[in-house]
Amino acid sequence: MLRLSEIKLPLNHTENDLPEAILRTLKISAQELLGFNIYKRSYDARKKGNIMLIYQLDIELSDSVEKRILETTPALPRVGPSPDTNYKFVAQAATEFPASNQQRPIIIGFGPCGILAALVLAQMGLKPIVVERGREVRQRTQDTWGFWRKRKLDSDSNVQFGEGGAGTFSDGKLWSQVKDRRHLGRKVLKEFVIAGAPEEILTESRPHIGTFKLVTMVENMRAEIIRLGGEIRFEQKVDSILRENHGEADSESHGQITGITLSSGETLHSRHIILAIGHSARDSFQMLYDQGVYIEAKPFSIGFRIEHPQSTIDRARFGQQAGHPILGAAEYKLVHHCKSGRSVYSFCMCPGGTVVAATSEEGRVVTNGMSQYSRNERNANAAIVVGISPEQDFPDHPLAGIDLQRKLEIIGL
Repeated sequence: MLRLSEIKLPLNHTENDLPEAILRTLKISAQELLGFNIYKRSYDARKKGNIMLIYQLDIELSDSVEKRILETTPALPRVGPSPDTNYKFVAQAATEFPASNQQRPIIIGFGPCGILAALVLAQMGLKPIVVERGREVRQRTQDTWGFWRKRKLDSDSNVQFGEGGAGTFSDGKLWSQVKDRRHLGRKVLKEFVIAGAPEEILTESRPHIGTFKLVTMVENMRAEIIRLGGEIRFEQKVDSILRENHGEADSESHGQITGITLSSGETLHSRHIILAIGHSARDSFQMLYDQGVYIEAKPFSIGFRIEHPQSTIDRARFGQQAGHPILGAAEYKLVHHCKSGRSVYSFCMCPGGTVVAATSEEGRVVTNGMSQYSRNERNANAAIVVGISPEQDFPDHPLAGIDLQRKLEIIGL
């Protein structure tokens, strides 16, 4: 199998144009082309009057033809062997798990990170235990709508906390600007398709799902984790961690985590714990700090949401092609580098979406952006944020960034 990249065709190209472009690029006959699949499709809208679709393709050829192409076109950077995108498990549990000397891994938090960690561990046969302070996704959805409509906040079941995490009430974006040389993102996309996502997310360059589809997918992934022997415990907050030889500064094993204590009073023992607590679990960060876990402040960005008509963005990006079904609702990305050295930029742009209240603490205002799969709401929105750093803006304490957030979120400030 060969991977062929950068095949550019007009927006309204015909079905036959793609195989013809393959034959022309590889200089092969129609009989030598055994088949092809679209690996990824994006678009180039820099010239609004001539928007081009860009394809990455996996080409099926006979071994002899493939060898000939690789030997005779070494200078063609767009052609090479198709990479192996299959996920490789790092380990697999014994059939009779758990053995007497093996502890089940514990995952704290059941947002995107916690779900995928639990799923992979369950697929490895390790039967993880997940503890989540919020509620299962259907009840959590009711609680969140109750906050939006009646202003009744449940501090443990809201846009931030609960099954699916903050991503459930967002655009459902499934892409990143991080280079993915190990193709780990492909594993995520495939699991989402298995859970009920549309197959097009495997080929679109910037796939998305939307809240309504995500709810069912999250339930399906939970069911699969349980089927494989995992355990999900909702409405269970971690009150403290257990550490080996805690308080003995001279001990080489000082700081080794051995388990957790839950709000129910139950203790779970394990040396294998994944913290997937998310951005807004401020009390959990404080608990970890109070118990001597090393915490380091990191840079982050802070700002506000801006909203504008989606039709304006479509025309600005696509010109006369605005509204084309392949292009869908247009996105944008803005950045400004200030003379002070700071950068202001757009983040989490939601085409055809809605600005929503995303508060998780009483007396504060936080916003987020949300889009459904159709992205057909009247307005677009995006966060406009500025980067801040511990050195410049909150140097006094590892958790001082949280104090700054809380100060800016106070209602009426």
